[in-house]
Amino acid sequence: MPRWSPPDWRDADAYAPVLLGGRPALAWELLRRDPAYRAFVARDDSARAAASRWGLHFRG
Repeated sequence: MPRWSPPDWRDADAYAPVLLGGRPALAWELLRRDPAYRAFVARDDSARAAASRWGLHFRG
């Protein structure tokens, strides 16, 4: 599986979904780049654990 890397910050098209998604999309973009969050997810993929540790809220 290829390793994730952030999009090129100079490519406006790469950020169109973030701009259209508003504050929640921007918050997610920042969180998913956080090395501590990424390490946590690599260890524990439980949504409940992520919600309690990182203050995430899931619909439904």
